[in-house]
Amino acid sequence: MRARRSVSFLPVDGTGGRFCVLTEPPGEPRGAVLYVHPFAEEMNKSRRMAALAAQEFATRGWLVLQIDLHGCGDSSDDFGDASWADWLTDIDAAWRWLEGRGVGTVCLWSLRAGSLVIADWIKTRGTVAPLLLWQPVIDGRQHLTQFLRLKGVSQMMEESDAKTAIAKVKAELESGQSVEVAGYTLSPNLVTGLQGARLELPTEYPAPVALLEVGGAEGGLSPGLVALAQRWEARGIKVTHAGNPGPAFWQTLEIEVAPALIDASSSVLEGFPT
Repeated sequence: MRARRSVSFLPVDGTGGRFCVLTEPPGEPRGAVLYVHPFAEEMNKSRRMAALAAQEFATRGWLVLQIDLHGCGDSSDDFGDASWADWLTDIDAAWRWLEGRGVGTVCLWSLRAGSLVIADWIKTRGTVAPLLLWQPVIDGRQHLTQFLRLKGVSQMMEESDAKTAIAKVKAELESGQSVEVAGYTLSPNLVTGLQGARLELPTEYPAPVALLEVGGAEGGLSPGLVALAQRWEARGIKVTHAGNPGPAFWQTLEIEVAPALIDASSSVLEGFPT
């Protein structure tokens, strides 16, 4: 028997439905995995990779729920209608739905800025879950600046200075205006949450955490994530950190995948409690 895939809309109070893809294992689930996608266009670039991973996880016995957050993908409203608080509420709704299925341990899996949403959700809700973090973003403010550079680059012919363009965009957001960058409308409510987000966990966080990266043919490790893993270990957090060969599929021009990352993630899940 093969894993079964179905789609539905998860209702969220006051803001319509969230598009969800549920991938079910052939037999009884050993546990569940909730996927939190990355920011803006990185979500679209990584859809195939996420779908392939969900399929593989399901064949190994995991029930996998992929949710499009408010204003993203096929969920209700537009990107410019979303706020950071909405996204935390979406995780609440998905988490409750999975817990209601009675499938045992629920793990959280993210890519890039999805890690920031998860970290904020854990901090504000006090929930504990095993974490599988793909190429996690550590600093929301820095991630926002990198995204705003797309606006700066597009205006360099007019202003000749990307920093000037970025400063102008930030000033507009701080004044309460929404701003369009690379086809995405950013609302001040969303930007405030993103730039204040940090990838931090409580001291002695009791669930296992896996930080997995990809990096070219050899699968290198980034200094920032190595340092983060060391800090967490010093605070009593059980951390696995590994590099895997493969492309940066969330930002490549063509849709690409990193099979080694899926294999490594499957091995990590095998070690999570059920």
